[in-house]
Amino acid sequence: MSAHASLATCTAFELLRKERIDSLNIEVSEYRHSKTGAQHIHIAAENTENVFLVALRTVPTDSTGIAHVLEHTALCGSEKYQVRDPFFMMVRRSLNTFMNAFTSSDWTAYPFASQNKKDFNNLLDVYLDAVFFSRLNELDFAQEGHRIEFKDPNNTESELVFKGVVFNEMKGAMSSITSILWHTLCKYLYPTTTYQFNSGGAPECIPDLTHDQLKAFYKTHYHPSNAIFMTFGDIPVDELQTNFEDKVLHRFEPLDIKISVPDEKRYSKPIAIQENYAFDGEEGIKNKTHIIISWLLGNTTNLEENMEAQLLSSILLDNSASPLQKALETNNIGLSPSPLCGLDDSQRELCFVCGIEGSEPKHADALEELVMGVLRDVAENGVPKEEAEASLHQMELGQREIGGDGYPYGLQLILTALTNATHRGDPIALLDIDSTLQKLQRSIQNPDYIKQLVRRLLLENTHRVRLTLAPDTQLSKKTEALEAERLAAIKESLDEAGKQAVVNKSMQLSERQQQKDDESVLPKVGLKDIPKKMSRSTASKKHQGSPLLNIYNTGTNGLVYQQAIIQLPKLTEEQINLLPIYSHGLTELGVGDKSYLDTQRWQSQISGGVSGFLSAKGLPHDAQSLSGHLILSTKGLAKNQSKLTDLMQATIEEPRFDELPRIQELIAQTRARQESSITGVGHRLAMTAASRGATPGAKLAHQWGGLESIRHIKQLDASLKSSQDLLGLGEQLTELHRLVLTAPRKYLLIGETDKFDYKSLESNPCFAELKKLGFKAFSPTHTTCRVSEFWKLNTQVNFCAKSYSTVSVAHPDAAALQVLGEFLRNGYLHRTIREQGGAYGGGATQDNTTATFKFFSYRDPRLAATLDDFDLSLDWLQNEKHERIQVEESILGVISSIDKPSSPAGEIKHAFHAELYGRNREVLELFRNQVREVTLEDLQRVADRYLKKESASIAVIGSNENSAVADTLNLSLMTL
Repeated sequence: MSAHASLATCTAFELLRKERIDSLNIEVSEYRHSKTGAQHIHIAAENTENVFLVALRTVPTDSTGIAHVLEHTALCGSEKYQVRDPFFMMVRRSLNTFMNAFTSSDWTAYPFASQNKKDFNNLLDVYLDAVFFSRLNELDFAQEGHRIEFKDPNNTESELVFKGVVFNEMKGAMSSITSILWHTLCKYLYPTTTYQFNSGGAPECIPDLTHDQLKAFYKTHYHPSNAIFMTFGDIPVDELQTNFEDKVLHRFEPLDIKISVPDEKRYSKPIAIQENYAFDGEEGIKNKTHIIISWLLGNTTNLEENMEAQLLSSILLDNSASPLQKALETNNIGLSPSPLCGLDDSQRELCFVCGIEGSEPKHADALEELVMGVLRDVAENGVPKEEAEASLHQMELGQREIGGDGYPYGLQLILTALTNATHRGDPIALLDIDSTLQKLQRSIQNPDYIKQLVRRLLLENTHRVRLTLAPDTQLSKKTEALEAERLAAIKESLDEAGKQAVVNKSMQLSERQQQKDDESVLPKVGLKDIPKKMSRSTASKKHQGSPLLNIYNTGTNGLVYQQAIIQLPKLTEEQINLLPIYSHGLTELGVGDKSYLDTQRWQSQISGGVSGFLSAKGLPHDAQSLSGHLILSTKGLAKNQSKLTDLMQATIEEPRFDELPRIQELIAQTRARQESSITGVGHRLAMTAASRGATPGAKLAHQWGGLESIRHIKQLDASLKSSQDLLGLGEQLTELHRLVLTAPRKYLLIGETDKFDYKSLESNPCFAELKKLGFKAFSPTHTTCRVSEFWKLNTQVNFCAKSYSTVSVAHPDAAALQVLGEFLRNGYLHRTIREQGGAYGGGATQDNTTATFKFFSYRDPRLAATLDDFDLSLDWLQNEKHERIQVEESILGVISSIDKPSSPAGEIKHAFHAELYGRNREVLELFRNQVREVTLEDLQRVADRYLKKESASIAVIGSNENSAVADTLNLSLMTL
């Protein structure tokens, strides 16, 4: 350690405060860098998955996407690491469990996580240099942000086109009606602050951004005086701060600029706005209008105001029995509640939103009267105390739960604290809400408290916006025409020298993208740094007298998790198609003599909700041999363990499939939710469609969670035209349930077992082993086929996929195929599809569950050229010279994903469900060891054996404008 670093440990940072949070078993410390004023929030925990995040307050003054483009461009080379793409290079030179960068409405953050200390320090070095000493090369700005090129790069007489990763990413993002709805709302809810702008960038505004503007924004916003460092884990804080000081902070002087967001100027009376969104669907514009109402509330950094708003939002919207949610679900002016319903706490001031989708503009007044009527009723009559207590119960569950099944747990805590830190509030407050929950518990004892709350926050709040967003079938054409006119005007303004300059810049960028950098300047971990064995859960298991009952003891911070796992019986094809509706309805309908409203209240009072989902997989050595399960899952406080068991059993044994109007509501809501989610997961839907002909599991993935499931729910919703149609569906679901009740079950119980009520477990008859005589197991039919489809949807970009049949996890070639996906992405697909092609993302992956290998692109402006690039990557593999280090980097990526940790309960659930399908620890450990031994020759061999061009299946999701291209590729036209 240098003398400078040693000194920094002692004096560079001053401790402002330290607080122990027993409910989370963490200690949070807040520091300030003495010289620059940089903030450091450290969460000390007994957790080896260490997390780092540095955030900058970024406050745009327009919709050019300056903060977003900067987030991308900053990661394209720095002072110390003068390579073109250090971020993506480090993805493959690391054992990270998370790496990313985010642009929010008022901050930009660069987080990563790793369980390996050497790897953590490597990533820290690269991240710090990228953020604070970025090169911001103009060609990188052109690649990541925007540029103009001739459609035929070498023909100056051809049309000009806009290109750029962020440009195409935001074209895809703004194809999502949910994104359009939110950004349109913010324009009016926050008319004078930064939130009126699209921080990601509006596609029509992004080309206005200049490289000089980007550099000026970087100079003021990416400075330590404007930075928040946040860390989590078991690395000592002085060691972290020494790194910050030695690598970055000692080089900076304080910045005499305070970047912040002011409070919004409040409206003196509510406003009503109507705008349009582009709609290109073939089914017409009937019932395609969104109507929402939003209120601007108090400051996010005020803990009491924040928690009061959360409580009120939960009381009004938490479940179908909540007064406002009930009104939004059961009216005749909209198909379902808006996806924006709820409280947003991500910005300086809170906002509450409610509304409907699937409506007509003429119903805007009726929706407003409906909402205000509900609020007036609550203000007059209040709500039952048990409903307010149930909402507090939900908030306590959220506070106590140890996450980590999506983002790393430490990152979840950091992001919880980040909004307050961004606005110079108390960053620790939202992590330690126990005392505020206790205060709210006392407050709700007063029957007037909720009445006063709804008056103060909503009824008497004049900063209210009603937004009606109606479909416009001509808007896409108008937008495209404006873009074409703009490009034509640019071309018209160019003389021959100007045209040649465009060609030259395109050639320079292409040469830069093709250049081979010296990756050895970047730090790395190697195969020797990989743990020899997978980490093993220390949870103990017992059956407590019943072989059906699987009890695991692990630390869950006072929560208990319960699951019922029911083997699927033999079903007809029609019943298989109904399973997603059935599994969802099972947990959303009434039980026994309780209506669905009473059941929702019951769930809310004792649990974090009950969910149902489906699972089906082949055997490790045979993907064609399929079995399936229905899983019901819940969680709650340990004190409610026996009550949760009663709730689960009632849900399984006594669902109310006679609640026909409720079933129709659920189908309409599911349809709306699935249709609005397509552009966010388009690459997954395309891959699922492309692979559906390979195995029974792949077909079911398409039926249950793919484009076919969306098409089926639309057809089902449209078919329910009479009470007889609905009665028939109810009878089908009842018969399906009768078959499910004949199936064998298992039960999973996870928590701190010293808090369990064992007497209730031993006496509960549901855990008695019953012989299921004559049971016939799930055996769906499947015919192998090639797929060649173009799915025409309402989107400005494409999602391309190509799939090949391969092998399951226990086959010796599975490991090489898994590594091959990483190898092709790292060495070829990232460059050609993202950097050169302009897609937001692209790659390849081996799916050991469905025994398929899949190529994909995400938010892609191209179609045919991307499909060609998939094939060309295989030529590159076989014909170019490759180094052993490229294979090792690909192995690291696979091992990193295998070893990614989860929450204590999540790890047990994952292992238990894997074993249902024969994927025990020995199978997975063998696969992991085979991955470590993969060679270049293995990659070339499996590619040659399985990825033959003539056996490929193709599925593309795209817009109507690409139908002609799809036709030339002989892709069958598909519509939802």
